[in-house]
Amino acid sequence: MRYFKLLLAAAFLLVFAGCKQKGKGKLLSDAQVLHENVDQLTQVIIYDVFSPPVASRIYGYTSLAAYEAMRFADPKYQSIVSQLNGFKPLPQPKKGLKYNYTLAATKAFFTVAHKVTFSVDTLKKYENKVFAMYQDNLDDSTYARSVEFGEKMGKAILGRAAFDNYPQTRGKPRFLGTSDDGKWHPTPPDYLDGVEFCWGTMETFAVKSSSDFALPPPPPFSEDKNSEYFKQNMAVYNQSKNNTKEQITIAKFWDDNPFVIQHNGHMMFVNKKITPGGHWMGVTAIACKKTKANAVKTAQAYALTSIALYDAFICGWQVKYTTQYIRPVTVINDKIDHTWLPLLQTPPFPEYPSGHSDISGASAVILTHLFGDNFDYMDTSDLRYIGMQRHFDSFLKAADECSLSRYYGGIHYKVSVDAGAKQGRQIGEYIWNKLKLQN
Repeated sequence: MRYFKLLLAAAFLLVFAGCKQKGKGKLLSDAQVLHENVDQLTQVIIYDVFSPPVASRIYGYTSLAAYEAMRFADPKYQSIVSQLNGFKPLPQPKKGLKYNYTLAATKAFFTVAHKVTFSVDTLKKYENKVFAMYQDNLDDSTYARSVEFGEKMGKAILGRAAFDNYPQTRGKPRFLGTSDDGKWHPTPPDYLDGVEFCWGTMETFAVKSSSDFALPPPPPFSEDKNSEYFKQNMAVYNQSKNNTKEQITIAKFWDDNPFVIQHNGHMMFVNKKITPGGHWMGVTAIACKKTKANAVKTAQAYALTSIALYDAFICGWQVKYTTQYIRPVTVINDKIDHTWLPLLQTPPFPEYPSGHSDISGASAVILTHLFGDNFDYMDTSDLRYIGMQRHFDSFLKAADECSLSRYYGGIHYKVSVDAGAKQGRQIGEYIWNKLKLQN
């Protein structure tokens, strides 16, 4: 009997000790976990040097997976995926059972991220810390159930990614343009082939077709110095010679070129930076934090912004590779000044329309609907990468400045930035009006 009592006491002490270990680690707020998840993904996107269109796809699928798991924390939030193109029905939590939906959203987010990025080991190191935090603060059954639900959600979202025409277009031939008059071909200093020339064929999330938001053609090629074609090149050239300090700052702040190659003699240096989509995901984070948005609203904001980014890139790229319009640097070097280079490095894809203008317009419309117009904020999205920040009092004004930055930087004609901004705003409004977000 005495031996039995000792065993019972020992068992009690072990259980008590185990219970004391639970809750030992500090549990971050639900919204903070989601923000840190996206931030970690952004760092991996920068490290892996994904092109801007591909980065938008990564943000899109991961953010949708997180939202569709997170939304069950508040029954009034509707499924977004069920209203998009090409997704099959998603898993549902079991009724009457307890879940931690932030943990489930995290698992869903990274289940997708593992399949759409390269640096999986980096992600896993971060994830293990997050999962350990929840293991310390949840009972074993709730933890296991939440992780299982998140994994099922992530795999369901990935089912659509397998047939969106991204895997099907890998291994495509290089796109080197053409030497035809007025048509794009690789630009200095590195003369890289055209990025993602099949992107206009990708399956969109919300819009019906990549060709739904048509744009008028840019000015046709002409050798007449009084033509609109020639005048727009002189306008870019003259602007570059007369940029103010403020305009130079604006151009550099919005550069967002994820892979700028700098040359110093025979040496080459690569500066990795945030992508245009990553910049607007950063603005989304700023808006959520400033308004103290809860986790479900935060997940929703990331999902909606990523949908806008993805669809705007597809629609913009469809026009880019249909028109195959020539870049200013090519014409200016050939007809005006053989030694001229723009302030910013020209990205390797056709000119019309401006992709950054396009995705910025779409994102700004979504964020304006979510958080209101005249939203005052300090944009610190790029601070850790380029040491710059800027103040804005409206998402739409920020998008307009971004659009003009491409003209100041010498990499786009004014007609291209205006067309991109117009198309992006139309796409943003279409997405907002199409989706029912709450019951």
